[in-house]
Amino acid sequence: MTGFANFGAALWELATFTTLFHVTWATLLGIFVGSLPGLTATMGVALLTTLTYTMDRDAAILVLLCMYVGAIYGGSRSAILLNIPGTPASAATALDGFPLAQQGRAGYAMGLATAGSAFGTLIGIILLVMLAPPLAEAALKFGSYEFFWLALFGIVISGQLTGGSSPLKGYIAGMLGLMVAMVGSDGIHSHVRLTGGWGELNGGIGLIPAMVGAFGFAEVLSVMWQSVPQMANGKSKGSSLPALVDLWRYRLTIVRSGVIGTLVGIIPGVGEDIGAWASYAAARRKSPERDQFGKGSTEGLTAAETGNSAVVPGALIPALTLAVPGSAPAAVLIAALFIHGIRPGPMIMLEAPTFIYSVAAMMVFATIAIGVFGVALTPLFIQVLRIPRAWLMPVVFTLCVIGPYALTQRIFDIWVMVAFGIIGFLMRQMNYPVAPLVLGIILGDLLDKSLRRGLILSDGDVTAFFTRPISAGFAIIIATSIILSIGPVRRFVAARNPFTRKARG
Repeated sequence: MTGFANFGAALWELATFTTLFHVTWATLLGIFVGSLPGLTATMGVALLTTLTYTMDRDAAILVLLCMYVGAIYGGSRSAILLNIPGTPASAATALDGFPLAQQGRAGYAMGLATAGSAFGTLIGIILLVMLAPPLAEAALKFGSYEFFWLALFGIVISGQLTGGSSPLKGYIAGMLGLMVAMVGSDGIHSHVRLTGGWGELNGGIGLIPAMVGAFGFAEVLSVMWQSVPQMANGKSKGSSLPALVDLWRYRLTIVRSGVIGTLVGIIPGVGEDIGAWASYAAARRKSPERDQFGKGSTEGLTAAETGNSAVVPGALIPALTLAVPGSAPAAVLIAALFIHGIRPGPMIMLEAPTFIYSVAAMMVFATIAIGVFGVALTPLFIQVLRIPRAWLMPVVFTLCVIGPYALTQRIFDIWVMVAFGIIGFLMRQMNYPVAPLVLGIILGDLLDKSLRRGLILSDGDVTAFFTRPISAGFAIIIATSIILSIGPVRRFVAARNPFTRKARG
């Protein structure tokens, strides 16, 4: 109980007007950054770090955490309204959020996403306070072999979730993303590969231009192509406050997604997007309404938003106790901690024994802020739906151009965005899912480095990837998932499942 006593003391100490002021503006700025396609939580935290040099240590960490929490949550706004994830963490949210908006339930979808984000963050905070040291130790057991299988598992899961009636299309899209991730200098020896002689590709294809193009510009092209705009309609029926009965009905989904998201966050280098996909997969597997997933499922939306928000406190566990980032924004936070005199790592409990509890308390204030602003600003966000297509699409395209260019000031990144927009548009026309493509790009670097490091450590012996317990477990799960996704096998298993026969009877 000592941990929760310290947590309560930290909450009381932070309950000041200055804290509320910083929480207000930083969370609002984070929601704004997350809502705009191309402006990621990582970029928001990095840019804000440069403005905190002269601030008090606790105030500086507070505003950076509020930016982080707000940006991850803010990505759901554009994902629901425009089918354009504001951040990679919101890609799973778009699967059910946008169909709900098309049904005229945009306000309710945004309210449900707000509730899911708040509960997910709170669950992660509780686990942060309770389990930081032992869970951080567990993360140390993941080596190159385990990271290879984890990356491959993420792509397999994404392919199955968004591949529609043919998971093969999802796998193809994921492998295409892996191929894109291989372009440029490799991460071990800096050997340039697959660039075709283009010097601009030596550093690889940026995730942000590719993601904005595949989701954003492709959406613009799709809307222009269709005679009837496939956008959310301009009216939102029903309340923007989620009904308590719905939250109670999905209580197990919320708790399960919060725990999964936190555990995913603990694994270094994985991030919020994997937390969302893993939570979404678990909810779909357990739900009696799994056929509604991807068509406007409120349970799917809740699971995705709860999962990606729970990753935020989960990612801080290895960041604070091991100085190993659980996500890209957490890596920036580690740098900010050093700047402000905090040394994250195993010694933090001796040098700053109450700091972890202060961080948890700061995140509670940020969670309250996204709950208040999420509900209060929903009517404002819904007004986006009333903008005529002829006005909205040029604005969206402008944001798609500004976002990638603002990161590197390279015209080349704009062309990358355009290229991936065309690729994404063609994939949609052929009924190929786009999410596995982007996820393949995200996980490609991790998979490539882990595979090559593992082969170096084992002197080229591939059996090492199958003999370690965790690696073997991942390999079995991946193989089973792929086999069960084959149509005849799936029907064979279903025909011999006693529960399936009972349901048919």
